[in-house]
Amino acid sequence: MKIVSIQVGLPKEITFRGKQITTGIFKAPIQGPVAVKTLNLDGDGQADLRLHGGRDKAIYGYSLEAYPWWKQARPNDVFEYGAFGENLSLDKIAEDQTYIGDTFEVGTAVLQVSQPRFPCYKLGVKFSDPTILKTFMKSRRPGVYFRVLKEGTIEAGQDLKLVSREKVLLSVLELFEMDANADPQRIRELLKISSLTAAYREEFQSFVDEN
Repeated sequence: MKIVSIQVGLPKEITFRGKQITTGIFKAPIQGPVAVKTLNLDGDGQADLRLHGGRDKAIYGYSLEAYPWWKQARPNDVFEYGAFGENLSLDKIAEDQTYIGDTFEVGTAVLQVSQPRFPCYKLGVKFSDPTILKTFMKSRRPGVYFRVLKEGTIEAGQDLKLVSREKVLLSVLELFEMDANADPQRIRELLKISSLTAAYREEFQSFVDEN
């Protein structure tokens, strides 16, 4: 994976269907080295910290390989770097071959895959069409959230170099598509993943306890 473009943006207030909404989904490309901090990139921010941001959602990466699919699915929309609110536009992300806990060196920072992205209504606000949320779920291209294991600096053109991977493999896509019909034995196995977010660990443990 290689960084093609980096986007940041601070929350701003917009009017949507007569209502005032504060959102940080609008990101714009930034040139040169960018500081990677524990909770976000320098110059970036999230509006609703209950659902966005935090250590497990510090940086959002999306694959440019998915853009042609989107252009075909929604030909009237414009898809530029940061179209989905991503901080990192990556040349490619194979969500079915990228695993929770995958740890990458990039620039002087170290990033770790923490979870897929599940869109909230603000993606619909950005595209002025709430139905895009259903399309996003059908796309099977959720992108990835990274947590920051080591602060540093990154810039466009740098490769993400895989340095470690969990012994139990849970792909980003598997987690994205997981539902209540999951195999309890598989969930027990996934609890061995040390890099699971606290929220997923609690959810998986509750699932095991009930089954």
